[in-house]
Amino acid sequence: MTINANFDLLPAAVLTVCADSKQEILQVLAHCFADTYGVDALETLESLEERERLGSTGFGRGLAIPHARIDGLMRPVAALFRLESPVDFAAADGMPVDLVVGLLSPRNAGVLHLHALAAISRMVRDDAAYEALTSAETAEALFATLTNIISSAPKGGLDRDAA
Repeated sequence: MTINANFDLLPAAVLTVCADSKQEILQVLAHCFADTYGVDALETLESLEERERLGSTGFGRGLAIPHARIDGLMRPVAALFRLESPVDFAAADGMPVDLVVGLLSPRNAGVLHLHALAAISRMVRDDAAYEALTSAETAEALFATLTNIISSAPKGGLDRDAA
């Protein structure tokens, strides 16, 4: 399902997750991507870990956007996790993370990868949207909330190029 012009997000990739560490989140994320989108779990985990070594993808305000580029994809794909308990993700603001949006893009995606990251950032930077996502109690409610956020955004509001 193309939930946004910049990336695909299937309902099976929207989960509530119990994890105790950043590493455990990355492992669950890699397996979610493998199970949902058919990518290799080990390659995905290694690519996510490699990106984290460059610097934490803890975005701040309780959000992490772990992302990587891998072989075997035609367009970016995403996963959305609401964590049952906040986890330290080494974010710049020091806040633990309770919302994780994972993103995988084709290895040669270039600007497409950046557009997808920008779209995710715009989607969750609104306080009301963030609160609604973190308050969703089930994966189904989380997906429905995300769908409502996207559909209620101003035309092009989530898809326009980053300024």
